[in-house]
Amino acid sequence: MGGGRELFARKKDGTEFPVEVSLGYYRQTNALFVIAFIVDITQRKQNEQELISRQRQLETITADIRRLNADLEAKVEQRTAILREALQELERSQAELSEALSKEKELNEIKSRFVSMASHEFRTPLSTILSSANLLSRYTLTEDQGKRDKHIKRTKDAVKHLNVLLEDFLSLGRLQEGRVMAEPAPFPLKELLEEVTEEMQSLAKEGQVVHCRYTGDTVLFSDRRLVKNILINLLSNAIKFSADGAPIQLQAEHRDQGDTALNVCDKGIGILPEDRQHLFSSFFRGGNALNIEGSGLGLHIVRRYLDLLQGTVSLESKLGEGTCVTVIIPGHSNDIQL
Repeated sequence: MGGGRELFARKKDGTEFPVEVSLGYYRQTNALFVIAFIVDITQRKQNEQELISRQRQLETITADIRRLNADLEAKVEQRTAILREALQELERSQAELSEALSKEKELNEIKSRFVSMASHEFRTPLSTILSSANLLSRYTLTEDQGKRDKHIKRTKDAVKHLNVLLEDFLSLGRLQEGRVMAEPAPFPLKELLEEVTEEMQSLAKEGQVVHCRYTGDTVLFSDRRLVKNILINLLSNAIKFSADGAPIQLQAEHRDQGDTALNVCDKGIGILPEDRQHLFSSFFRGGNALNIEGSGLGLHIVRRYLDLLQGTVSLESKLGEGTCVTVIIPGHSNDIQL
């Protein structure tokens, strides 16, 4: 909004401050709704002014150097050394300010992508809930129970989708603020795998079965909550990007060097080769997945959790054949007794 213009907002006390405005829109029941995201860029403007000031200082110092070289030939070496140090310091300051400005702009771009994504992703489940609620009020007869059940299920599914989106946003916010810490403790991995498998099976599509393969009775020394969240994100993606009736595999494997490998494999749509380098970026959606619901945060959050656990993640995928994600978590031990 206002490309090439200076935009300002006014506070309640009448003072003005510079802003950026990102706009998104959608239509619902023949009505046009606009979502505006207003960003206070006072700090950026101050940084820009500071950068201009530093550049002017550099220009002044350069002019002083030339003048001193002409007027004080005898003191050229001494003055040049002093001014060179000052010039280097100012150049370092300029580089630091430029980097800070670049990061601030990148953050605003992420916020703008969030507004665009949120306005799209929240619209679909909200529209579903609204339409189902309106239709439910029309089915008042006993023989309409089947229709009522259908719309109740649609409403529940839409609410579940909203909960998933909100949980992704909340997880990202906590990670960005540094409020998520790893708290390792021993726990039975087999019990966790069975728990996650049961939970995700209830969310699977028609005919989808989550198969869990596990051998041994090994205890994993790690953060149970983070490991569970990692598996839920990976299995959610496998369910989401696979067709009805497609099998999903969850496998645990213990390695001799003390690591635990967790594999989640599906027979879904696969990943475009050109998208692989961006898969772990926040809000990224693959080119062949734009029509599938999602926040674009799942794999980004998985990688952030694994950074806390000092683990790694890798994947193999064939377009149209499926994807297999492998997570390596250090620290399992057979010697720990619960």
